[in-house]
Amino acid sequence: MTIIVKDAAGIEGMRVACRLASEVLDYLTPFVGVGVTTREIDRLALEYMTSVQGTISATIGYQPPGYPAYPAALCSSVNDVVCHGIPDERPLKDGDIVNLDVTVIKDGWHGDNSRMFIVGNASIAARRLCQVTFEAMWKGIVKVRPGARLGDIGHAIQTFAEHAGFTVVREFCGHGVGARFHEEPQVLHYGRPGTGEVLVPGMTFTIEPMINAGKRDIKEDRRGNRPYDGWTIVTRDRSLSAQWEHTVLVTDTGYDVLTLSAGSPPPPAFVTTQAPALSTS
Repeated sequence: MTIIVKDAAGIEGMRVACRLASEVLDYLTPFVGVGVTTREIDRLALEYMTSVQGTISATIGYQPPGYPAYPAALCSSVNDVVCHGIPDERPLKDGDIVNLDVTVIKDGWHGDNSRMFIVGNASIAARRLCQVTFEAMWKGIVKVRPGARLGDIGHAIQTFAEHAGFTVVREFCGHGVGARFHEEPQVLHYGRPGTGEVLVPGMTFTIEPMINAGKRDIKEDRRGNRPYDGWTIVTRDRSLSAQWEHTVLVTDTGYDVLTLSAGSPPPPAFVTTQAPALSTS
């Protein structure tokens, strides 16, 4: 496993790209509502990236081995879609929950993040799933510091989510990110403390737990008679799924959440450490 440790210039490049990725979600927030289609949200995102930010969508045309080229500027995962949902013409309905996952490229650096959005009057159960998943992500983030291990992050997330009565998807994980969209290490959202790679300053990676209301099992989305699109993953039992994602830097003293912007939801009350002031460059 070769983990790329960023130097000062790389960290500054990541800081800018990650802030811009978060600002795409800030921009999209008022448009997410009953009746809007995820394809329209995707169109708005791409227009903002290209015309306002001067960024590039990392997902358009992204094609890892064995996958078709991804066709959109973001991923939109609604209700029982766990991840990689492709934007389409179906309007969002009252009570839906949707994850918007945005990755931008700026000056060769990738910023990667996602948020959950609640559409209209969602059920108490759906809202709780979204909130617990948000808190689970932060339970992992606060474990980040030099000398800690990746297993500490996964264990914190798994323990918190399962104690709340939910399950953690095992097949997908966080990842290193930098000049490439996906780098080492893989960041599991479950595991044992004291295991895995040791964290060192300059590492940048995502923490992005996918938490299910039902069982943790997943499958390809082949509902109805339509062919599988090669990307969309759903819960096997059709239960709701939620995901939140931040890109995190390991600092000399702890962590810095790079994907924070003016519209980012504030950390939970249990987060007592303070990240540095947001970069304005």
